[in-house]
Amino acid sequence: MARYDCKQNIMSAAEFNELLLHNADPLKPFAVSLTRDQEIAKDLFQETLYKALANQDKYSTGTNIKAWLFTIMRNIFINDYRRKVKQRTIFDNSPNEATINSGKIVVSNEGENRLRAKEIHEAIYQLPQIFKIPFLLYFEGYRYHEISGSLNEPLGTVKSRIHFARKLLRKQLRQY
Repeated sequence: MARYDCKQNIMSAAEFNELLLHNADPLKPFAVSLTRDQEIAKDLFQETLYKALANQDKYSTGTNIKAWLFTIMRNIFINDYRRKVKQRTIFDNSPNEATINSGKIVVSNEGENRLRAKEIHEAIYQLPQIFKIPFLLYFEGYRYHEISGSLNEPLGTVKSRIHFARKLLRKQLRQY
């Protein structure tokens, strides 16, 4: 019976660096597709390699290193995005909240809203019967499988009819 050697799965730093550099090139176009900016993509690429090196101990030998690297890059991008969104949030600690929106005057026009709603309802009721019924059921809150069961139609058919109904409505209601 052979003994399992735990050291067998441990990769040296030099081996890891070589593996990392050999699989780093596909990250560059992925970084560009995420950021849509060459300079920001270079920074993302470098940060990904840095994090991979810093977390070498978390890489399991034999697993897909490309997938591991892509996951690191995606997570860095998402975390940076969230951080930027939070930085854009303006906090106003003033006791008078009226000063926050002092430059904005909002007037609700119920007549205009009713007219739009009426036009939308008319567009829905002008749909061909085959699309209208599944769409209305879906719009009322029924799930696809419930609609499929009540209409005795395959699930795929119901989904496609609802999809086409949305497409037709989008075409009819472009102004909204």
